[in-house]
Amino acid sequence: MDLQKNIASGKALAKTRLSQHRRPSYAAVMVHALTLPRLLCRALVAVVFLTLAATTARAEFAVCNQSFDVVNVAIGQDVAGDFQTEGWWTIGPNQCANVIKDELTSRYIYIYAQDVFGQPIMPGTTQMCISPRKFTIRGITECWARGHVAAGFIEVDTQKTQRWSLFLAATP
Repeated sequence: MDLQKNIASGKALAKTRLSQHRRPSYAAVMVHALTLPRLLCRALVAVVFLTLAATTARAEFAVCNQSFDVVNVAIGQDVAGDFQTEGWWTIGPNQCANVIKDELTSRYIYIYAQDVFGQPIMPGTTQMCISPRKFTIRGITECWARGHVAAGFIEVDTQKTQRWSLFLAATP
């Protein structure tokens, strides 16, 4: 008899628990269904905004290496009426490096490129100062006297554009 009472009370308890888990109303389901697309739309807007923000900070002077070797690049440009050289950017085969991130203010940019052994790849005629390690050097005169090395940079005429890409190609 006690067993039958326990079974009967267990069924009553199960019915009580099932009645507490009601199905959500149609209105509640529709509100949830409307908020999901709204959340997805907001997420999409955020992704688009972040993508546009990232693309506005693009490089204004890029050097692309289309050779089969790794190259090290230094640049020279006029900064506040005086020449300044900077280096090094290491660029692998079929890769680009953003060497000037601001809009170009000088019409002429000077480039020096060397292989991993320090041999010039494209010797130029404009002598400027470089250093074996990462550097920023103001002025292009008396390189040796100031503890630097003189190197021949090539002149790139950007034609007064705000952005420019230079492609280094393999020589036959």
